[in-house]
Amino acid sequence: MEVFVARQPIFNSKEEVFAYELLYRNNQVNAFPEIDEDQATAEVIINSFLNIGIDHLSEGKPCFINFTEKLLKLKLPAYFRPREIVVEILETVEPSAELVNICKDLKELGYQIALDDYVFNETNPFARQLLKYADIIKVDFLNTPKDMREKIEMLVNQLKIKTVAEKVETRESYEEAKSKGYDYFQGYFFAKPVIMSTHDVPSYFQSYYEMIQNLSNEEPSLDRITELIERDISLSYKLLKLINSPAYRPKQKINSIRQAIVLLGLIELEKWIYVLAVRENIIQKSQMAEETIRLSMTRAKMCEEIGRLRTGKSVSSSYFMTGMFSLMDSLLNIPMSQILDELPLQDDICEALRGKNNKLKEILDLAFAVEKAQWSRISEMCEKLNVDEKTIFKIYSESLAWSSQLMNPEKYTSRQPS
Repeated sequence: MEVFVARQPIFNSKEEVFAYELLYRNNQVNAFPEIDEDQATAEVIINSFLNIGIDHLSEGKPCFINFTEKLLKLKLPAYFRPREIVVEILETVEPSAELVNICKDLKELGYQIALDDYVFNETNPFARQLLKYADIIKVDFLNTPKDMREKIEMLVNQLKIKTVAEKVETRESYEEAKSKGYDYFQGYFFAKPVIMSTHDVPSYFQSYYEMIQNLSNEEPSLDRITELIERDISLSYKLLKLINSPAYRPKQKINSIRQAIVLLGLIELEKWIYVLAVRENIIQKSQMAEETIRLSMTRAKMCEEIGRLRTGKSVSSSYFMTGMFSLMDSLLNIPMSQILDELPLQDDICEALRGKNNKLKEILDLAFAVEKAQWSRISEMCEKLNVDEKTIFKIYSESLAWSSQLMNPEKYTSRQPS
């Protein structure tokens, strides 16, 4: 599925880009759609950091991200590096003692705080306290009455808070904002939001909460965490994309999910699992993608078991990874070569997925032949690999059952005796 993020520049008085605001979009139309604000922020974070890449979006500049009251209470901003984001508090968040304490904690951690579409409410006793922790105030130049703007301008001058004139749509508005001493400027007069997009693998599993529970233990089970991630092709893909970003890029290529987890670290993994769990229930799922994921997982299990059958012992995770990623081009609708260029996979896995013959490709080809019921090809390959045909069909049947249970756990659980 295609995912989107809009990026609008914020300029300084020299008309140089100071920062970017990241905005939710669900298509190429440059307008905020009807969507829950918590969901919008979760999608912006996931698409910016895990899919598109924050380095690509930010170009080294801070990114303003809107946070709702709920996400602030969940301490979500603290999951990101202070140099990467500016915590923008939406105008719908009512100042309170709890909000003031949250902002105090964020400031102590080194975050910049911006108040969006700011209007000073004299009747709220916490409004002035909140200003103590604000670095930037954004004033809507299109809709805020002039008398309120003057009141805000007087306040920020007293408190030495930076200001952004937003929704600046004409040269006259820009000149007026400059004359009033605004530090930064944002609006259609400078640039409309630019929509950036990439592709993502939809999620069909609900293993995030079990992973969070496991990661919260004093001694997390790396084996169980690895197993849960290996079952989720969407999460596996995001993990490898994250590992390949400049912040984490490994010196050695990856041949297993376990290796990726160790390189990332359990604390960093827990952060991203938590963010994904926030938006778990809002993903739109298509039947076509579900069937492709089912087939990918069946192939992964088949390749793993055939590899074990050939060697007679525990095998490298490379077999499972090769099968799991063999249909990634169909899921993302982009060429396999482009996908592999963006993932830190081990060379032999990449070669097999590019069609070059090696031991991984031989087993992937056998799994493909079984799927397509290519009887003569199956016999030929079984003889070449010195494996029994009946055993191969048994592996296929068991792999189908495993992937079906993976995709529909409730259905299979309900069949178990009480």
